[in-house]
Amino acid sequence: MTRATAVRAVLAAAVLLVSVFITLTMPPRLGLDLQGGTRMVLQAKDSGTAKADRESTDRTLEVLRQRIDSLGVAEPVLTRSGEDRIIVELPDVQDPRQAAEVLGRTAQLGFHAVGTTGAGQDGATTLPDEQGGLLSLGPERLSGAGVKDATAEFHAQQGTGWTVSLDFHEDAGQEWKRLTGDAACHPAGDERRRVAIVLDGRVISSPQVDPSTGCGSGLPSGSTRITGSFSADEAHDLALLIKGGALPVPVETVEQRTVGPTLGALAIDASARAALIGAAATALFITVVYRLFGALAALALAAYGVISYAALVALGVTLTLPGLAGFVLAVGVAVDADVLVFERAREEYADRSSRTLRSALTAGFRNARSAVVDSNVTTLIAAALLFLLGSGPVKGFGVTLAIGVLASMFSALVVARALTEIATGSRFVNDYRGVNGIGRPGRVRTWLRVRDPRLFRSPQRWLTLSTALVLVAMTGILVRGVDLGVEFTGGRLVEYSTSRPVGVETARDAITAAGFTDAEVTTAGERDLSVRTGTLDNEGEHALRAALSREGGETLKVSDELIGPSLGDELRRNALIALAVAVSVQLVYLVVRFRWTFAVASVGALVHDVILLVGAFAWLGRPVDGIFLAALLTVIGYSVNDSVVVFDRVRELWARNRRTPVDRIAERAVLQTVPRTVNTGMGALFILVALAALGGDSLADFALALLIGVCVGTYSSVLTAVPAALLLERTGKAPPPAAKRAPRRRPADGRSPGDPADNGARV
Repeated sequence: MTRATAVRAVLAAAVLLVSVFITLTMPPRLGLDLQGGTRMVLQAKDSGTAKADRESTDRTLEVLRQRIDSLGVAEPVLTRSGEDRIIVELPDVQDPRQAAEVLGRTAQLGFHAVGTTGAGQDGATTLPDEQGGLLSLGPERLSGAGVKDATAEFHAQQGTGWTVSLDFHEDAGQEWKRLTGDAACHPAGDERRRVAIVLDGRVISSPQVDPSTGCGSGLPSGSTRITGSFSADEAHDLALLIKGGALPVPVETVEQRTVGPTLGALAIDASARAALIGAAATALFITVVYRLFGALAALALAAYGVISYAALVALGVTLTLPGLAGFVLAVGVAVDADVLVFERAREEYADRSSRTLRSALTAGFRNARSAVVDSNVTTLIAAALLFLLGSGPVKGFGVTLAIGVLASMFSALVVARALTEIATGSRFVNDYRGVNGIGRPGRVRTWLRVRDPRLFRSPQRWLTLSTALVLVAMTGILVRGVDLGVEFTGGRLVEYSTSRPVGVETARDAITAAGFTDAEVTTAGERDLSVRTGTLDNEGEHALRAALSREGGETLKVSDELIGPSLGDELRRNALIALAVAVSVQLVYLVVRFRWTFAVASVGALVHDVILLVGAFAWLGRPVDGIFLAALLTVIGYSVNDSVVVFDRVRELWARNRRTPVDRIAERAVLQTVPRTVNTGMGALFILVALAALGGDSLADFALALLIGVCVGTYSSVLTAVPAALLLERTGKAPPPAAKRAPRRRPADGRSPGDPADNGARV
């Protein structure tokens, strides 16, 4: 064993041990669509006294956090999104009416005079103060709307430390002066000399009026400070609460999504079954194709699963339904790097029979490195776009995909390499070519050697076929139309499960009789109904459920999504931005890494794939929603991934054979990469078929989009991108690419490594 192999083995073992420890000791963080609950997106609106900007939204968020705490929700999550949006996630809250009522109220901040503790004065309210004692409060004397500003200040010279300064509007300032003047008429230390600041029925501060203030004179507005033993955080929090109550920002619910825990449990079980069956099929496939080395790659695939899952858990990534599907999908794609390496090693070993197994394997890793890096970088670009431009679960899918890509590279370049290099030290593995898996060229490559098909004698034929497919897809988009999901159009989508079978016509009649004439009703089974409406409030949803109960017996709400038109506009805009940015970034990256002709051809194939996928969904009548957007951007990464592998081989062969016509070079490159394309595609298809068959309705459209995308992307990377590049090369005058390393030693028969007599078998 070489030192490098030992280092890889130790590194792989260390990472695996840490990953296993994390997997066994840390629970995953599940999203609402997996554990059940309510997710709301609140849009801050301008009011007469405040503008809905970042600062006022932060203050509103703090007020809302206090309110949610009063609901007793376990581990709520509140985050600001953009300048004026607040995302609220409430686990285990299945009825959003109470949450919507509490969150939608405008902040109630008031200033009260304090009576004697426990006294039963007329109109008095008894509340606990900030230290836990009881205060008897008189009627509200001043509302929070009168507060102009509240800031935390530090006064080192006066020795008062951190204080909170209050500034009132003119009329409120006069009332503040009268309130503090009345309190100052009581002796120092008397409870009645305090002024209580109450936010949403809770005393947040009850300071004493300073002894220097005389009875009736009060404190002037603009110079009032609340002093005490405040820390910096306490002073800032108090100022934030006072100012937040004083500058109420109305909020509007623009998205509301409720998912029952049953759906989450079914999704987890379905994804787990799909992952196990798909991964087992993939492992069996690569073991059959690559024998011993394939079995070792399957072990590396298992290591990949543990490492990527541990990374998700350790980083605190929230696993959502599309994120879980992305994790399952990445299992199938993770074999790509291993397939690339093994195919390159097969070529090295077959072309030079005197080469040892170890040197062939080392050359395979070395020669495949650029294709592995380039193809994974393009997928990372797609994942980054999902995270930056997506929303909600789409972001989770982007994070999961990115972690999966990085983990797959570690699995292939460290774990699989260490295992295979250790195996090459065995004499038995070296002596029996049928055992190691790379000692023979493989059936696909052998058939191609004999046939040597001329694929690109007329590139226009392939482009004509691609154009025809695009026209068919465009016809579907124009004739059938694109069924934009509720996330894009705005509205509400509620899914129910009934105790008795209900026909779609019966359910539609019952809902129409209840007054919901514009509702669209679909069935996903005998007892599963989906109802989609343009506008539907929570009271209307209860009436709708009651109408269904009369026909279907006990009716349970499985999921509930509410998206306002403003969010729909934003999603449509972000979808177009994501697509434009994806195309632009991929183009720039490919121009830098390859030739402009290769880059333009790859991006053309990418646009071809996007149109075909959208057109297929239009013809099939399937919805185009946020999950479809995640699948679409994944297909973009997959398509460019395939194109990169082919053009990387074209660049390599052309640099070594600068006088050979580019169409012959392209044919050799395509034929040499066909085994990799077929084997990688099969690995992904096993997972996707398992997802489509076992994932249920929640994953069916996602898996269908990726199935179509993988097939279309595989076709276009070979039969659209390459012919387009050949036509562009004919119009350009650029010289062939320069070789990046010295030409290899000639074989014993004197032929050059890329001579036509090789039938294109050499890397």
